Amino acid sequence: MIKHYEYYNQIALNISYYRKKAGLTQARLAERVHISRGHMSNIEAPNVPTPFTTTILFDIADALEVELVDLFDFKK
Repeated sequence: MIKHYEYYNQIALNISYYRKKAGLTQARLAERVHISRGHMSNIEAPNVPTPFTTTILFDIADALEVELVDLFDFKK
């Protein structure tokens, strides 16, 4: 099991939430972040914790036009 599984899971759920709120598909968000749709799908999959770089996380926050801290809001 990956270390910090629960954190990756919550970040995945938050990314999915903000992506849907922005009206974006995974493919469109992946395009904006310059990663494959498959990689974006893996990042968002709560059952498959996928490690990612901080650069990708920064780019996701920028593409979603949210503050980075919003992706770490685990109270939702």
